[in-house]
Amino acid sequence: MDTLLVRLKPHDPRRGFVLRRYTYRGIKFHDERGWYRVEKVVADYLRGIRQVAGDDHSPPAFDVCTGDEAKALDTREKEGAVPRAAATDDIKVSEARSEGAVTTDDLPEAATASDAPKPTGRKNRKE
Repeated sequence: MDTLLVRLKPHDPRRGFVLRRYTYRGIKFHDERGWYRVEKVVADYLRGIRQVAGDDHSPPAFDVCTGDEAKALDTREKEGAVPRAAATDDIKVSEARSEGAVTTDDLPEAATASDAPKPTGRKNRKE
């Protein structure tokens, strides 16, 4: 039996990855779980599924790979992840500017309603 690894792409609306779960032939795919090993027939079907049903321009919903391709993809994602600073790390102080910084106190007063120009247009026209 020939198998492939598939996973629902991680949820990222900015990139168009909006699906969080998908069910096909009794298999429930969740984006949090990661990779699923499925038969080639199922993998071929999932390769054609899009993030938005009926929209041929939306990105694919699944990554469909062999075992080696999946390992390489995982490695690439781990290397590409930006490490965040932890509270225990030695973090330098971010100093605020004291001179030359504009604050809300430096802005002019807001215009009042009486200073605003009278609205013109059809609604305000007298007949």
